Amino acid sequence: MDETVASPLDARTQAELAATLLAIDPIGFGGAVVRAPRADIAESWLAMVRSLLVEGTPIARLPISIPDDRLLGGLDLAMTLATGRPVVERGLLARTDGGVLILPCAERASDALIARLTSVLDTQRTAPRGPFAGEPTPARVAIIALDEGDGVDERTAAALTDRLAFHLTLSHEVSPDGALFTPTDLRVARASFPKVTISEARITTLVTVSLAFGIDSLRAVSFAVRVARGAAALDGRRTVRDDDCQVAAALVLGPRATRLPAPSEASAEPEPPPPPSDPADAESERDERPSPEELQALEDLMIQAMQATLPIGLTIEAPSQGPRQGGSAGRSGDDRAGGLRGRQVGTRRGDPRGGGRLDLLETLRAAAPWQRLRPPITGHEGRVLVRVRPDDFRIRRLIEPAGTTAIFVVDASGSAALHRMAEAKGAVELLLAEAYSRRDEVGLIAFRGNVAEVLLPPTRAIAAAKRALAALPGGGGTPLASAIDRARELAVQARRTGNDTVVVFLTDARANIARDGSPGRPQAEADALASASALRVLGGTTVLIDTSPRPSEMAQRMAEVMGARYVALPRTDAQGIHAAVAAAMPRASA
Repeated sequence: MDETVASPLDARTQAELAATLLAIDPIGFGGAVVRAPRADIAESWLAMVRSLLVEGTPIARLPISIPDDRLLGGLDLAMTLATGRPVVERGLLARTDGGVLILPCAERASDALIARLTSVLDTQRTAPRGPFAGEPTPARVAIIALDEGDGVDERTAAALTDRLAFHLTLSHEVSPDGALFTPTDLRVARASFPKVTISEARITTLVTVSLAFGIDSLRAVSFAVRVARGAAALDGRRTVRDDDCQVAAALVLGPRATRLPAPSEASAEPEPPPPPSDPADAESERDERPSPEELQALEDLMIQAMQATLPIGLTIEAPSQGPRQGGSAGRSGDDRAGGLRGRQVGTRRGDPRGGGRLDLLETLRAAAPWQRLRPPITGHEGRVLVRVRPDDFRIRRLIEPAGTTAIFVVDASGSAALHRMAEAKGAVELLLAEAYSRRDEVGLIAFRGNVAEVLLPPTRAIAAAKRALAALPGGGGTPLASAIDRARELAVQARRTGNDTVVVFLTDARANIARDGSPGRPQAEADALASASALRVLGGTTVLIDTSPRPSEMAQRMAEVMGARYVALPRTDAQGIHAAVAAAMPRASA
């Protein structure tokens, strides 16, 4: 192997080595997830992969909007109608058997497409659609997922990435002319790769390092073992060495790390091996089994190799940053089905007179195999007619993205109300300014005196929102129970339209007005807790921003009862409130 491979890998070497290993055994490695700041950088890496693959390997691009009959295969409608017997058309997966599929915009792939692809990666077979479409066919493919998401919230589905060996972040173009290995090297490596062995001690070390970095997938360890064996094959060896494990750690384990190893994990020495059962074999056993010091050195070497490939924000020197919860405020909620518009995700048997939209092609495809068994239509001799029965009707199954309704519930009581009003106004206006590019709506409830008032029903109209915000009053008591009840009513209305809901409370939770309008803190707090419990039953996302000078025990208790995310931001501004709400917004479905 080239000396640069055995030393700590730079970004360019990682990209070239990953392309080389993938070309040795595309099906075994599953594929790669590729992120790049520009399309030409990703295309240069794809060109290198093409140049390294065995000549004649099928390569195809997979549109994320591909229908099931083109992906999986099914009846060829035109030929079936022309011949009067079922004629099966092979799908893209079957046509690419033994090759590579390129999936652009992988972060936008639907759940249905991800399910199809993961099933094929697991079984290496695909089943055509329809009762007359034939038996399952081989579909041994590797998938290169081009992740073109702009931020950390836009990622390819974990179910797919877990099944792909390499997770690459490219920063520079690569050239096929500058490959690390020659075509002859690759031919020799492909022939010797199945014969390369790895010791149990090195596999154990790979598992130990994987667990220390929070990688809980067994596929990651399996891919790391394959990469180590592939690196040894490229170097012309039949046995895996420590530098091969270093390559595996950098290419497979580093990009998958979710936390840093605790000091005890990183430095703990492996348990000494048990003595051989046969004293006569003691000397040969010691020669084959590495010492604890050697295993610790291998583990340190692998951790050092992973440092350059750890996810952004997770470095050996920096503290671990847990995964961000929730999504951004610019994302819509889960898709909803059953409407008359949106994206088609399939068909179902049904009657179009019931309000559904007829899928003509699927209806004809369902009727085509039965034409010879159905009596001809009289009075139309010489004309080719398709005999369709009610059981053949297929209705489109449509889904459309559900919107998100954010309801702000602002405590307008007391002398500090005006300051909190300004913060709420700024946060609401920030969300409204983004609403035109999403399905999000924003509503506003203010509570003071004896009741809570809905100042702004959920809307995306900026002009109406600004008028309502300008008239927001302040001062008086704290009718928290009434405010929670009004928020629950608005949330129920939003849920009936199919929207997800995020209810945001800005309050110190010091309720002193009961639900019936009478003053008194004990009854007011009891009513508020009862209303909070009812809001929790409704479901949805709830955030309680504690505006007290210091974190309030009552506010924390209120957040716990209503199942809300508690945020203590006594000195926050509009940007801080906006960021807290954005972190709690539901994520978009794949």
